[in-house]
Amino acid sequence: MENFLLSANAVVPMFLIMAAGYAARAAGILNRGDIFRFNRAAFCVFLPCLLFWNIYQSDLSTVVNPRLIAFAAAGVLLVFSAAFIGVKHWEPAENRRGVVAQGIFRSNFVIMGLPVAEALTGGENLGSVTLLIAVVVPLFNFLAVFVLERFRGGKLKPGEVVLDILKNPLVISSLLGILFQLLHIRLPNLMETAVSNIGRIATPLQLFLLGAFFRFGGMKDRIRPVAVVTAIKLFVTPGLLLSAAALAGFRGAEFIGLIGIFATPTAVNSFTMVQQMHAGDEELAGDIVVITSAVSVFSLFLWILLFRNLGMF
Repeated sequence: MENFLLSANAVVPMFLIMAAGYAARAAGILNRGDIFRFNRAAFCVFLPCLLFWNIYQSDLSTVVNPRLIAFAAAGVLLVFSAAFIGVKHWEPAENRRGVVAQGIFRSNFVIMGLPVAEALTGGENLGSVTLLIAVVVPLFNFLAVFVLERFRGGKLKPGEVVLDILKNPLVISSLLGILFQLLHIRLPNLMETAVSNIGRIATPLQLFLLGAFFRFGGMKDRIRPVAVVTAIKLFVTPGLLLSAAALAGFRGAEFIGLIGIFATPTAVNSFTMVQQMHAGDEELAGDIVVITSAVSVFSLFLWILLFRNLGMF
């Protein structure tokens, strides 16, 4: 019962905040334009403060684990490779292949992985989880650009991709946190309080906006690819990679960080990238985000409960 309640406390509050966002959209309090504007503010201001703060207040000597970082990166590359190869064989529509592949390997680590980690660790020892974000987010971005360009017939420009990654606010804030730690730079107390308070807004705001993004219906001709992505993303991938992580000996906050990478739904930014790049079926990309996010409320609960009972954290 204790493990059941812990798992519920990690997932149910997220669901309720998302439900509030959906209700606000349904009531006309927010429209689609508002969602994207607020999401940009969260991406450029609130989330960077949260990531910076998590690293800034951590002890890097205890949270840097090259073995964990290598496992996370290798896992992402493995899932990407399987999706990239497999989608050519079972998705006949060329304009959907990049969208489906991205939906399988790209996780909503920042928006849903961090809240789960905060709930399961009590908000402590998040340094190792945040460092994983600094590694995985750039990797997700690079692979997403590659796969979308590849299936729309475009040519990948590595220099431009690297420059875009380096300009990513999440990457910049993570690197700044590491730099402050390495150089032992401390902010004045007033600035620490401000950064910490701004960062606290990030998680509930992003979950609220994710709920507002939900739009059900009108996906009859897209049910098959959405169902396949959802099954692989939320059940097959975490089942295989989290089991491998357990066998590899990862425990505690490190294992929780891997749950954030491999068991969370498809990233909201995957839809935005498809839209901005004109790289495929935009409606399918949005459906994948909505359905994987909705189903993840139940799948995340099951994975957390299972691995908690197995003593992984």
